[in-house]
Amino acid sequence: MKIGVVFPQTEIGPDAGGVRAYTKAVEEMGYTHVLAYDHVIGANLANRPDWRGPYSLETQFHEPFVLFSFMAGMTESLEFVTGIVILPQRQTVLVAKQAAALDVLSDGRFRMGIGIGWNEIEYESLGENFNDRGARSEEQVALMRALWTNDSVNFQGKWHSVPDAGINPLPIQRPIPVWFGGGADAVVRRIARIADGWMPQWQPDEAGVAELEKLHGYAREAGRDPSDIGIDGRVTATLDSEDGWPDAVQAWRDIDAEYIDINTMGQGLSGADAHIERLERFKPAAGL
Repeated sequence: MKIGVVFPQTEIGPDAGGVRAYTKAVEEMGYTHVLAYDHVIGANLANRPDWRGPYSLETQFHEPFVLFSFMAGMTESLEFVTGIVILPQRQTVLVAKQAAALDVLSDGRFRMGIGIGWNEIEYESLGENFNDRGARSEEQVALMRALWTNDSVNFQGKWHSVPDAGINPLPIQRPIPVWFGGGADAVVRRIARIADGWMPQWQPDEAGVAELEKLHGYAREAGRDPSDIGIDGRVTATLDSEDGWPDAVQAWRDIDAEYIDINTMGQGLSGADAHIERLERFKPAAGL
């Protein structure tokens, strides 16, 4: 099982020096990958008293493709994971091109997690349809995989048309692995049919294992071997749960997760140094 980290998007700040220090420290500590969340634009809450979303105009986000390209240039082994990029609010061919470029420049160290998001304001601002985002994401994945594995593509779908054209250079990984976030039943069925892996929100307790068994059932219905669908879990490294860190890691091992991501966000930490210190503490405390 590979153990990586969640990049503290909203707490690390905009300074390139902090991002650089964090990236180098994570690789030196032996974490295998860094996962980053995605939000392109934030809503101004001044005139939205009923807003219920977790992020707003006040929340800082580095754009993941740009962020990972920056990180790739200063690392040798660290892998990069979008967790998740909100695919249907972005142009599919452009995302395929960006992902291929990142894969090439990182020597194949990229895994693409996708999801459909919740923020209708982002979709409106980016000129995309919020209401068909689930079904459209399936066609997006099919088109991206075609673009990543063929010099030229003739593609005619419901939402996309590519008339005998292709991207160059192609990625090192052909195709780039595509993992899915989310947990609604329609999403789980989609994962069972077309995803390389799942980034679930649950923990590997009794309820989580039931969700995993549901995925496996859907995979069999789709004619797939459930073991072909990887799992990427999450452990939040709060100090008040420190005694339970070894058990939290082991619980993901017990269900054969391929990856886990150590999350240091949401705990009052600010800036790169504070997050680095928590990650330095996590490994020995978790018995790693």
